[in-house]
Amino acid sequence: MTNPFPHTHFAVNPGARIDSLKNVNEAQDARLRIAAIGFLNPAPLMWDFEHPPLCEELAKRYRIDRMTPAECAAKLATGQADIGLVPIAALATSPELRILPGCAIASKGRVRSLLLVHRASQLLTDLQSVAADTASRTTIAYARILFHKWGNPGIQFVPMAADLDLMLERADAAILIGDPALLALEERFNRMERTGEELMYRDLAAEWNLLTGLPYVSAVWSITPAGGRLLDESVAGDFICSRDHGLANIDALVAEWSVRFPIPEETIRAYLTTNIHYVLDEECVEGMRGFFRAAAECGVLPPYDVKVEELARR
Repeated sequence: MTNPFPHTHFAVNPGARIDSLKNVNEAQDARLRIAAIGFLNPAPLMWDFEHPPLCEELAKRYRIDRMTPAECAAKLATGQADIGLVPIAALATSPELRILPGCAIASKGRVRSLLLVHRASQLLTDLQSVAADTASRTTIAYARILFHKWGNPGIQFVPMAADLDLMLERADAAILIGDPALLALEERFNRMERTGEELMYRDLAAEWNLLTGLPYVSAVWSITPAGGRLLDESVAGDFICSRDHGLANIDALVAEWSVRFPIPEETIRAYLTTNIHYVLDEECVEGMRGFFRAAAECGVLPPYDVKVEELARR
């Protein structure tokens, strides 16, 4: 049969053409790529990027993808993002990253969302294994340092998904991070009634502060060298303004998150206003220095020097 379209060539693999077009479109997209965390705690930092009147204008400059903290660090390390809210441990393994001034996910006391859970009958020195939520390498690094301080440096860490019951079947203790930790705290009395098992819920930020007197700094906005070439003062300003506007709209955030997250509104409010500290101030910079110093001394991370310059400026 004669081809009725003799000058038309059909693609052998149409999927390859779709991928090619996608790559071209991404290459033409000059927006800065943001790797953001999908937990509750960064909600104030993301206010302007998600709410009017500024979200549409910011969408012209930034493209946002949401993921776990560990995935944020991986995206920056592989060049798949320009700016990310990265766990601070990633700075020691990717020292080329620059810290944007102004914003942090930190705590100066009890944080609620970083938990070490173990059976009440067991001493910290007797624990042999910890099932660790792999969502954040920084939390694991803090926990390793704390176990050194507690006299149990040889404890084994077993990576697992965040499921408290399964974690405690596999290991003596469990580390929960972010939203799963908040939910575990809310469910602790129900779990005790269900299982008859008494557990200890240790707040890792509070434990860190008790031992060191320093804030627990979890994550900061960081930018890659490639992204840094596109950086101007307005970029840091966008993130600082978004933080400030988010903190000024806590009531709206509480209303939004209480619909999608099964914990009481007063808990969400206290978490966003009291438990989490969002300003990268001088005290938090000192907290980061203390963390990296302790991590290097314990062999948890390679040495890293926090570049202060203008970090604590705002």
